Amino acid sequence: MNSILVSVDPEETRVAVLHDGELQAVEMERSSHAHLVGNLYKGRVQNVLPGMQAAFVDIGAEKNAFLYIGDGKTHDPINAGEKPAPIHVGQSLLVQVTKDAYGTKGPRVTTHVTLPGRTVVLMPTTAYTAMSHRIEEQEERARLHAIAERVCPDGMGILMRTAAEGADEATISADVCQLTRLWQTILARYEVTGKRASLLYRDPDLIIRSVRDSFSADTDELVVDDREAFSRVAALVTALFPGLRSRVRLHDAKTPLFRAYGVEKEIEKLGAREVELKSGGFLVIDKTEALTVIDVNTGKYVGHTNLAETVYRTNLEAAEEIVKQIRLRDIGGIIVVDFIDMERDEQKESLLVRLRELAAHDRTKMHVVDITGLGLVEITRRKSRQNFEGIVYRACPVCHGLGRVESPETVAIRISRAIRRMERTSHAAEGYEIEVHRSVAEELRSNPLMMNLAAQYGTDIKVTAKPGMHPENYAILQQFS
Repeated sequence: MNSILVSVDPEETRVAVLHDGELQAVEMERSSHAHLVGNLYKGRVQNVLPGMQAAFVDIGAEKNAFLYIGDGKTHDPINAGEKPAPIHVGQSLLVQVTKDAYGTKGPRVTTHVTLPGRTVVLMPTTAYTAMSHRIEEQEERARLHAIAERVCPDGMGILMRTAAEGADEATISADVCQLTRLWQTILARYEVTGKRASLLYRDPDLIIRSVRDSFSADTDELVVDDREAFSRVAALVTALFPGLRSRVRLHDAKTPLFRAYGVEKEIEKLGAREVELKSGGFLVIDKTEALTVIDVNTGKYVGHTNLAETVYRTNLEAAEEIVKQIRLRDIGGIIVVDFIDMERDEQKESLLVRLRELAAHDRTKMHVVDITGLGLVEITRRKSRQNFEGIVYRACPVCHGLGRVESPETVAIRISRAIRRMERTSHAAEGYEIEVHRSVAEELRSNPLMMNLAAQYGTDIKVTAKPGMHPENYAILQQFS
């Protein structure tokens, strides 16, 4: 059974996709910082960096957007018939956000616009047709290519989405006409707005995108827990899929929607560094600035035959869980997986084949590259919107994202060095009072280090545990006679 659950709060909207009760995907959107991907802006070029083949464009966001310009020229959708001209500071451009701001980086934009519909993506600035790689049947691909040639507006391009499979020409043509009208509206807004940066078109919110991109005849139920959102969804489904309206229902029970379907507990697990496998093995997921590293461990699993078979079975099970975790956490960029070492080449190849089969079902483009000489599997996955981790978590204010702090013993040694430096310049005859974190206070009281220092300098050292003190910080109060 396939279910789409939509949970709406004033502060946050969440959408979960389930297959036979198992969580397949989860997305969230907050009113305090809505996504920018898909939005179109009239931007102004603030800076051109020829050495980086890039420009920074003001789109009215907190940070200027990054625009790659290649040869120093950029496509102008307003004057599409003219040759690209060199970009310059102060120039107005129609740009679309392709990647949300992340960390210290601003959003990324392009001048090559895409407008997604239900069955097609209209590419008004690119004159070619393309096809979803998930449409595999050659007869159907040929049929859709022929339709695309007939319905595509002059000078524009079309990408046939997976939802176009089986759709008739009238449905696809209506989708193209609606998107073409939208593009004309956007161009008109561009012309009438002033020189300042301004929003021309906002991509639909999470609820509408979910219905547009995920709801289909394969969906058994679409459950919404908010009356206003339910009315919107029901109206959209009636317009797009009139025969499926009965599958949309309102959840008004006392038990919250995500708890009723067991989704809440699954979401809480997504923040964990370790992920248990059913066999007893486990994964360790670590994220760095450049890439995400996933380590596979056998854990408690000892197998039933021999070591080689145990390792192979664990790796196969891990492959399924890894692709699932990548999808649920929406991990993007470079991913490196350290599977348990396998000696037989046929097992390595079988693992790669299985990984590629699983990756093919991901809606976001995922590419399993190969196994490196060190036995690591390289994976790349497209990233655009801020992912689960970026929305839900922030860097720890104690360790500042390192995932560790200095041990109490290390801090105690630093304190001893500081006291020795102070004693070289002036002697505290009345002693010292040291304010530290509770864990460091326990270390100082059990460690003879402070007792030895006090005896060495003929003074007194008092240790005080101060509430709220950072584990690595300390204060030394020097008493003079």
